[in-house]
Amino acid sequence: MDYLRRTVVCYLKKDDHYLLLFRNRKKNDYYKGKWIGVGGKLEPNESPDEAAVREVKEETGLDVHSLSMAGEVIFVNENYHELMYVYEITDFSGSVVGCAEGMLRWIPIKDIYLYPMWEGDKAFLPLLINHAPYFKIKVTYKQNRLIKVESY
Repeated sequence: MDYLRRTVVCYLKKDDHYLLLFRNRKKNDYYKGKWIGVGGKLEPNESPDEAAVREVKEETGLDVHSLSMAGEVIFVNENYHELMYVYEITDFSGSVVGCAEGMLRWIPIKDIYLYPMWEGDKAFLPLLINHAPYFKIKVTYKQNRLIKVESY
């Protein structure tokens, strides 16, 4: 295992839609061709909440007014562990701007699984969508294939 990466992912919710990012603009993008929530890595000495607010602003142009963490997901593969803090954000303002990493689109929540995404995301999204109590799950991949999902 190389390292533990700490990240945030934010699902902005409006009128039964989530704002998702289709990663299609960077060369050699690990996430290329996938629809994901907005987010990214925590900077040194940055809290997950601070990172969520910053990443939403950087990637969407929207201002977050309040937020709460919905859960945690540990992703494991051959090269690293990632601890990802998951947010659903409903209190925001502003207008969506273009994103350097891909295309932003409001996706109906009922249709979310029709879009290409990581199998591990499908493990935690039902918990988020159904407002489960704070969740902690571990998602294990081998050669980019999902092999196990478990609570921790």
